[in-house]
Amino acid sequence: MNLDRTDYHILRLLHDDARLSMRELARQVNLSPSSVSERVRKLEDTGIIRGYRADIDRSKLGCGVRCMIEVTLRNGEHERFADYIRRLPWAEFAYRVAGKACFMVMLSAPGMSEIEACITELTPYAMTVTHVVFSQVELPMLIFDPKDQPDG
Repeated sequence: MNLDRTDYHILRLLHDDARLSMRELARQVNLSPSSVSERVRKLEDTGIIRGYRADIDRSKLGCGVRCMIEVTLRNGEHERFADYIRRLPWAEFAYRVAGKACFMVMLSAPGMSEIEACITELTPYAMTVTHVVFSQVELPMLIFDPKDQPDG
């Protein structure tokens, strides 16, 4: 799907507030609500918009201790580890990565004892390096048209 400036504008607006009505989106991009609805439908159908989710603050749910764990598997059983992480209630996200580690996993838990229990459970299968998160740097989600970028 070839996107134009209006499509990128719609994506930026929905990223900032996925609850915007089609009427409000239309007002902000200077199109009719039906035109905007059609554009959003195409963005959904092509998988560019994968869904609409709530941004939940886990610390307000009692999971105020966060850490990033580098996981290096001893046995190379990547899928088995991925299955384990999918079932782990404290896992916020996990990425399979290149480099020394195999995975980077973010945990949000009520306390260090839950983090320690997860790491202890992993010890027979993986080496871990744990980084406690003090704070998060909020970054804007930059959605840009690559054609607008200077060459270089």
